[in-house]
Amino acid sequence: MLQGEKVEYFMADYIQFNDTLLAFIQAERVARLATSDAEGHAHVVPVCYAFDGERFYSPLDEKPKRVGEEQLRRVRNIEARREAMLLIDRYDDDWSKLGYVQVWCGAALLQPGKAGHDVALRLLRERYAQYRSMSLESHALIVLTPRRVVAWGPALTPTR
Repeated sequence: MLQGEKVEYFMADYIQFNDTLLAFIQAERVARLATSDAEGHAHVVPVCYAFDGERFYSPLDEKPKRVGEEQLRRVRNIEARREAMLLIDRYDDDWSKLGYVQVWCGAALLQPGKAGHDVALRLLRERYAQYRSMSLESHALIVLTPRRVVAWGPALTPTR
C-alpha cells in the first residue's frame, strides 16, 4: 500500500516550500510542460528547468526544431493564454519512492537582454552542463510563476 498525502499549496505558501519539496524539485532533471491553445487543445513537452525559489525557467535552446522559436506550439500557446502547468515527477519500481509536483503557473517569455535573463541562464548552466556550450543569450526563456502547487508522494508529505 502506498503511503503519502496529497498536499496543496496556494500562492501565499510559495515562499515557504518545505525543504523536502524543494529537494525533490532540485533533484529531478526533467519536467513536462503542459500548455494549451486559445481553444483549450493541450500540448505537452518534456523540458529542462531551473528554479530560483520563486520562478521556474526553461530555455528555448539550440536543439534541432522543425520550426522557428516563435512558431513552437508551446510559445504560441503561452502567448495566447499566459498560463501553463509544470509536472515534475519521479517513477521508481519501488513505489515507496514515487512522487510528483504539479505547478500551475502564469507563463511568459523572457526575451534576450531583458532583466533577469542572464541570471536565469546562469541557473540553467549550473544545472545542465550541456547548456554551458550553447549560445542561449540569443534565445528567449519560458518563465513560469507558480500560482498553485499540488504535491504527492511518500517522501513529499510535509510535517507541520
